[in-house]
Amino acid sequence: MRLNELDENIWVTILGFSGGEKMHERMTQHGIYPGDKTRIIRTAPLKGPFLVEVSGRELIIGRSLAKNILVELSV
Repeated sequence: MRLNELDENIWVTILGFSGGEKMHERMTQHGIYPGDKTRIIRTAPLKGPFLVEVSGRELIIGRSLAKNILVELSV
């Protein structure tokens, strides 16, 4: 499943990133790593970005980045 497919306030674990090494590098620059717990706090209207919580920090993630974050539901 991909992060952009989730509804708000559903906790998931990041499994990895699609898009190769460049995407992995970009995500780690944002401080997003496989194994992190995350959720979508709010979705901007008109297909805007997501406000997400990743390991206790709030970040703005564009939809193009969110579709490359592979996640699974947290237990």
